[in-house]
Amino acid sequence: MHRPVQRLTRTLVCAAAVPVMLIVSGCSSDSDSGSGSGDDAKQGSSASASTDSAGGGNSPAAVQQAAYAKLPDSCAVLSKKTLKELVPEAKGKGKAGQSDDIDARSSCSWSSLKNNGVKGSQFRWLNVSLLRFDSSQVRGSGEKLATEYFAKQVEDAQSAPDAKSSKSAPVSGIGNEATAIRYDLKKKEGTFKQQTVVARVENVVVTLDYNGAGLAGDKAPNADDLAKLAQNAVKESVAAVSSANGAGGGGQGAEASPGKSGSPSKGASPNKSASPSKSAAGQGASPAKDAEGASASPSKR
Repeated sequence: MHRPVQRLTRTLVCAAAVPVMLIVSGCSSDSDSGSGSGDDAKQGSSASASTDSAGGGNSPAAVQQAAYAKLPDSCAVLSKKTLKELVPEAKGKGKAGQSDDIDARSSCSWSSLKNNGVKGSQFRWLNVSLLRFDSSQVRGSGEKLATEYFAKQVEDAQSAPDAKSSKSAPVSGIGNEATAIRYDLKKKEGTFKQQTVVARVENVVVTLDYNGAGLAGDKAPNADDLAKLAQNAVKESVAAVSSANGAGGGGQGAEASPGKSGSPSKGASPNKSASPSKSAAGQGASPAKDAEGASASPSKR
């Protein structure tokens, strides 16, 4: 009984991860491959507020420093209790995605397969992605860049290929802004109930992908139940971001003061986020590369 289930797990994880990757990869749509975009990334990720001379010696206005200077450990943003509710059969801490600068971008994923014997099995998959944007004299403030990326993530989730019964709605009480998107994906293994929640808190964007399916004869999970779990998890992740920067309270306010966010100067060094792989501010940087390390890639599942 266990050996077929293991084979099934490898097959269905790939199927479940397809919508996630399609969603996440959309954020790098300004570049065909992410390579060759180093110049843009260097410009986009530099948070130096130095004012270069322009024209007759006049200096442009300084861009506001980014509120948040670092990210929490993506595999530790959710409590054990929350993980038990979302992915009850997940083992270990979670699988972290690859990142050259964990203060700029990180991700973590968990998978769960509960075998219910002759009744079938229940599958769950969860991925949390964190991206932090530094301010740039060229491209604008970290908050502005994060707001643009937030909108792109929502748009990509809303237009996921093969999505059925897609719905989206803003979610109140999570960071500065948040939107929840849900849809069904019908696969030969079963119907996967996809939940994507995108939230922004200051200059950080949190994207949570969560899906579940009933397999081998077991019924599909209730989409409303999954949506509630996903939104609670995003709220907890946003709180972890604020806490990591010395700004407790989860960033619930719409205008959290940068002065309450620890030391922004730590994230202001161009040396920390000058390459596409180190900064989400560069349009060539693709979060999909982080997700591959978190077992989100269809080709690796």
